[in-house]
Amino acid sequence: MSVDLPAYYFRVRENGAFVFRVNTENRQRPLELDQIAAINIRNGEVKPQGDHDLTDADQAAIADWMAARKDTLEARDIDDILRSVDHLNLTAHWAQTRATPEALEEVTDTLLLAMHDLRSVLVRKKAERLRKA
Repeated sequence: MSVDLPAYYFRVRENGAFVFRVNTENRQRPLELDQIAAINIRNGEVKPQGDHDLTDADQAAIADWMAARKDTLEARDIDDILRSVDHLNLTAHWAQTRATPEALEEVTDTLLLAMHDLRSVLVRKKAERLRKA
């Protein structure tokens, strides 16, 4: 394990993270992680845990982590959408070249409904952006 450990550790969870202060003071004992807060990334809420009062350094580290985490999640969302475009292209190629009539029968209605729904949302959102511009 590296000698230069960060001051904080963020255990990611569904809607945010648990924040731990990394305690390396006592070299005779194993590394200690003291939970100091819970973060809800969706609403920005930070709840101190137990009797911990968050210091300015704690709050700054949490704010920095939250900003970086939001950037990461936004980038993942875009990457997921671009992967969906790839999957749509692969699906079109499959339908045109390899799909059996039975397989097409199984997926056609579901795909058409999903694509219609997506198209409707995209067209509406595009129109809203054009109206604002």
